[in-house]
Amino acid sequence: MTRRSAFRNLTDRELTRRQLLAGIGGGAATVGGAKAVDNVLLGYGVLVGTNLRDQNLGALARERFGPSAFSVSVSGHRLRFRGDEIRVRDGDAWRSLPLSASPEEAAELDAELGLDGGPLEQLVRDLGAISAGEFQFEFAQYEEFFDRVRDADDRPFTVQAVRGNRFADVPPETVESFTGASPKRPEAVIEGLVGGFRDRTSYDVPRYVAGSVEDNVIFGATDLRKYFQSPTTFDAIESGEDSGMFCYEFTWRSVEALHALPAHRQRTPVVGAKVFDDRHKHVYTGVASVVRRDGDLVVPMTFVDYTHTTLYDDLGVQKLLGEGLRAYDDRHRATAIYWQP
Repeated sequence: MTRRSAFRNLTDRELTRRQLLAGIGGGAATVGGAKAVDNVLLGYGVLVGTNLRDQNLGALARERFGPSAFSVSVSGHRLRFRGDEIRVRDGDAWRSLPLSASPEEAAELDAELGLDGGPLEQLVRDLGAISAGEFQFEFAQYEEFFDRVRDADDRPFTVQAVRGNRFADVPPETVESFTGASPKRPEAVIEGLVGGFRDRTSYDVPRYVAGSVEDNVIFGATDLRKYFQSPTTFDAIESGEDSGMFCYEFTWRSVEALHALPAHRQRTPVVGAKVFDDRHKHVYTGVASVVRRDGDLVVPMTFVDYTHTTLYDDLGVQKLLGEGLRAYDDRHRATAIYWQP
């Protein structure tokens, strides 16, 4: 019997996590350990490869950056954006404004409808600049990122357009309970998620080991990861239903937390992004905003990693490796940045 057929027979039965790990035995630990060493040494520029500090991040971030349909309430009106048109509910009727309108025309309609913050002028001016490629990214650690946005003319409705209405289903109360911070304050939410994840869940090491065996020993002959799956929503984490989380689950939850309030209701309007590193099969969180500085459109951006903050705490290695939240460093790389699913 081949090794592949032996694993197929083994996993055709219902197994508990403990039984599966016992069946995998020492080989799994060897493969998992080898994979960990591979991830540490290869691909970040230590021996080969590159990292966020060295990459042409501006070009990578631009690839999928742009507006998506959204709907939001502003000053008692419903504002909707789709395609090349903005619509605003005015009593029983809808007023329409094409993106091809001039910023002056948009500003006049803002004033006529009493829309606080000038959303129409902002969208017409900024989305036109984005379409023409007349903007630039700038990257920093998250503390400096928030300083840069606070010191500039923020553009919350443009941020909302980059978000779309995706990842906006988690109630603000849930986020505040989990993080101890109001969703109005994204910087506090980013930091509060660290403790929320550490206190309520863990990194799913058994699922990681099973996946390493599936990918590198039995070469996909059967799905070993399925024996380790559990719900990972905020409600599931709070109720203790989850059995640990993977990198993409930490990322999904963090973006939901950052999008729990419309951007114009945040002190610092932000959009969460999913950053993929295909080389290491890793996903972590990007955080961006949109501002005007000296008349130019700028997209400040930073990176954080809740897999690392949680795993380092699980293993008790913060003194050696740090807290793990900062991800704009030479231990992360990116192959794709997704602003919407």
